[in-house]
Amino acid sequence: MFADTPAAPSTQPHSFDVRTESFEQDVLVRSTEVPVLVDFWADWCAPCKQLKPVLEKLAAEYGGAFVLAKVNSDEEQQLPALFGVRSLPTVILLKDGRPVDGFMGAVPESQIRQFLTQHGVEPLPAEPAEPAPDTRTPQQQIADLETQIAAEPDNAELQLDLAVALSRAGEVQRAATVLDGLPANLAADDRAKRVHATLDFAAALTGAPSAAELEARLAKDENDHAARHLLGVHALVGGETEAALQQFLELLRRDKAWNDGAARRALVDAFKIIDDEDLVGKYRRKMASLLF
Repeated sequence: MFADTPAAPSTQPHSFDVRTESFEQDVLVRSTEVPVLVDFWADWCAPCKQLKPVLEKLAAEYGGAFVLAKVNSDEEQQLPALFGVRSLPTVILLKDGRPVDGFMGAVPESQIRQFLTQHGVEPLPAEPAEPAPDTRTPQQQIADLETQIAAEPDNAELQLDLAVALSRAGEVQRAATVLDGLPANLAADDRAKRVHATLDFAAALTGAPSAAELEARLAKDENDHAARHLLGVHALVGGETEAALQQFLELLRRDKAWNDGAARRALVDAFKIIDDEDLVGKYRRKMASLLF
């Protein structure tokens, strides 16, 4: 019927100009997937200029519940003739490849909404916006939470947020103190469990050498597994999660059996703490490639 040629580009995802050559694909075939509202208009037509922005606004607002195909009737004379268009503007609704209804003239927006509702076309719910990344440093996050807690001292959720922020910043003793003061319902929260797991790692550092000393030991002997393990713990407790996973993974690569499989246990326990799903997935796959 018509050749398959792409329509003219549009800056609006649910509204586009359509030409005769692309009408079959962009309107008839498309209408088998989603209702298509075809707007026949012309440059010289004043009511067309009133109606078109209203239709474009609704197409954007309805978020893909229908698409708007705009036909310049002077340039694409075959299409209005095909649909028997006798006056402009004329709007025709297509579903499943055929016209089901339409209207003529620059009708009010409320009437167009009623027309769409009559044919089962309702706005789609908007997709939730991606939250903006938190660019604050750990210390800024802690300071902001402390300010909020000062204003809302009985808000236990803020206390839990503070415990999480403190553990991520490596301030494990303060995190433990805040955690101990949480009510029972929040103590069982997944975030609280992550902080507890971080504190368990921190306990392994009691009496341990500093990170600098451990790095010096590894520089002398790359197979100093105890130093590598503790260096990974230092990194994890200090919030350097990927550096910690790298050390544990390298330990696993060098000696899977060391200290009764300590490297594997450290990785598994670290996965429970880290809330970056992509990072955890990446290192789970690397661990699996070494074990199986």
